[in-house]
Amino acid sequence: MSDQRQDIRGVLIQVRNARLLLPNATISEVLSYADPEPVPGAPEWLLGRIRWQGWQLPLVAFSRLAGIAPEQGGLGSKVAVLKALDGNPRLPYYALLTQGFPRLVTVPRDALEIDDPGDAELPADVLARVLLNGDPALIPDLDAVAASIDEALRQAA
Repeated sequence: MSDQRQDIRGVLIQVRNARLLLPNATISEVLSYADPEPVPGAPEWLLGRIRWQGWQLPLVAFSRLAGIAPEQGGLGSKVAVLKALDGNPRLPYYALLTQGFPRLVTVPRDALEIDDPGDAELPADVLARVLLNGDPALIPDLDAVAASIDEALRQAA
């Protein structure tokens, strides 16, 4: 039996050609996908802005941002609203395009290991490749994602 203090609550999010493992506390809400309002001059990975609880949230296609695969929303896509952890008052929340519903997982520390594919570089804005019970996932660098969004919005303005 695993020691409860060793377990972490996480969320697995499916994006194009990858799964992301995030702390459960970062997810505020999951919404159905709707076409975002475009941001003129923004990079391709910044799909636009969506309305959520009075906010205009930037919507990010993580697979595009990380250089993993082209990705855009459509039928079956969902949007995960994330709390930005970097304390930036201009960007307290942002949205991440997902392929289907995020899945809650309990992550025992002994079930999570670093996946070292040798010489392969990590994709942009990714902290680590991991194996969760033998299945590959990426741990995104959420501070770097928020900084990329902030920079893209400044340049587009």
